[in-house]
Amino acid sequence: MDETVSEFFRRTILKIPMTEMMTILKTWNFLSENQLQTINFRQRKDSLVQDLVLLCEENRASLKDAALLDIIYTQFHRHQKVWDVFQMSKGPGEDIDLFDMEQFKSSFKKILKRALKNVTVSFRDAEENAVWIRIAWGTQYRKPNQYKPSYVVYYSQTPYAFTSSSQLKSNLPLLGQALTIASKHHQIVKMDLRSRYLDSLKAIVFKQYNQTFETHNSTTPLQERSLGLDINMDSRIIHENKIEKERVQRVTQEIFGDYPQPRLEFAQYKLETKFKSDLNGGILAEREEPLRCLVKFSSPHLLEALKSLAPAGIADAPLSPLLTCIPNKGMNYFKIRDK
Repeated sequence: MDETVSEFFRRTILKIPMTEMMTILKTWNFLSENQLQTINFRQRKDSLVQDLVLLCEENRASLKDAALLDIIYTQFHRHQKVWDVFQMSKGPGEDIDLFDMEQFKSSFKKILKRALKNVTVSFRDAEENAVWIRIAWGTQYRKPNQYKPSYVVYYSQTPYAFTSSSQLKSNLPLLGQALTIASKHHQIVKMDLRSRYLDSLKAIVFKQYNQTFETHNSTTPLQERSLGLDINMDSRIIHENKIEKERVQRVTQEIFGDYPQPRLEFAQYKLETKFKSDLNGGILAEREEPLRCLVKFSSPHLLEALKSLAPAGIADAPLSPLLTCIPNKGMNYFKIRDK
């Protein structure tokens, strides 16, 4: 094992939290149980990393083994990355082909290798017929940078792929081409949908809302909320208040459902409109360029926050369709223009 691979192992193991070290190493399944038992996991982390790297050297670990360990670490810490969604489509009249995962991997790798001499591609199969792909990019003259890889999660026989946002924007066309050809699709487009929560993105594009997501601690299920009525209030006011609360709850449930929402951190709206006025003249009236405005809603759990606005009395029910359509449209980036 050369120094480059050894250093890659050292850095990868170093970033694994001590509380997860044993779990990740066992999932990796490269070091035997007996070898792991010889390691003192209570020593200082630098010493622990050095001992583990020595065991990897004894087992003649390769760059491929190190890349696999990095994939496993990333799977455990997928929320540390921002994920984009790409949607592929078949050509007119094209039939759905039988899918072979090994053929997909081989084709994907060949396309990248043919176009770029220095690139490292690694795979790891996951649940639900998904494959995680790790790509370390190089150039025609530089070896792949193992410390700034791109990740792709592709679900077989679906038109969707999820990619970690990369600083190497110039490689996106090549990545899209490899995905499209290897999965036997005709074209690929980037959706206006992005989040750190990969499972929530998957639920949105696959329409799997009725499942459990990470929920914001301050959110209480609607049916468990107290109406918050003052017992000393006039009974007629109480009656009207109760009817309105029930209406708000019903409308909210019709729009959002009675299940936890997929987790997104923001929604962004770009408005472009021409200035309109009944008055003649003025600087803005002569302006040909449209007026532009950007509005961004942010929250640790945006959809649950929106769901709670009307029941909390902060907003009227129903909310604007521009806010409630996010899961159905599969978008959290919007452009609003004049018709």
